[in-house]
Amino acid sequence: MSVWGRIREDVAAARLRDPAARSGLEIALLYPGLHAIWAHRVWHLLWIRRARFLARAGSQLTRWLTGIEIHPGATIGRRFFIDHGMGVVIGETAEVGDDVMLYHGVTLGGRQREGGKRHPTIGDGVAVGAGAKVLGPITIGAGSVIGANAVVTKDAPADSILVGVPAKPRPRKPGEDTRALLAAPEYYI
Repeated sequence: MSVWGRIREDVAAARLRDPAARSGLEIALLYPGLHAIWAHRVWHLLWIRRARFLARAGSQLTRWLTGIEIHPGATIGRRFFIDHGMGVVIGETAEVGDDVMLYHGVTLGGRQREGGKRHPTIGDGVAVGAGAKVLGPITIGAGSVIGANAVVTKDAPADSILVGVPAKPRPRKPGEDTRALLAAPEYYI
């Protein structure tokens, strides 16, 4: 897919997920989550081409400009959307699938100092509520929803709902809407 095709796809994904979005132009110019992911794609390319210092310097500049820290080593899928974004941190070995949505203050972080895989793998179509922490080399299955301020330290199967500290998964009921789950009072901590 061309660069312009990816940009159009990202704008469309933001418009789909943000009911406050008024136009594609507004989204492209004013959404720091999109600016952070667009910059990440450049820094990630430099990272995989072994221009590590330049990639890290660029990611720090992006962090300073947007308030969103995405390590250039992280792997991010298509149509990824960060709503509001301030305080989001995504670690070096994190893997994020397609159609994932994060709210502000989310951490995809590590729990150990040893090398290797230290950060989570997030499946396709996962939504992560504001302030949630997903820590360690765990896997969150596709279609799952993580509630606001949940602390997730263990694997979760596909179509799970994870809430609490520590978060405990429960199966998602057929037909449950992701947006409704993230706003429902019973899922607040």
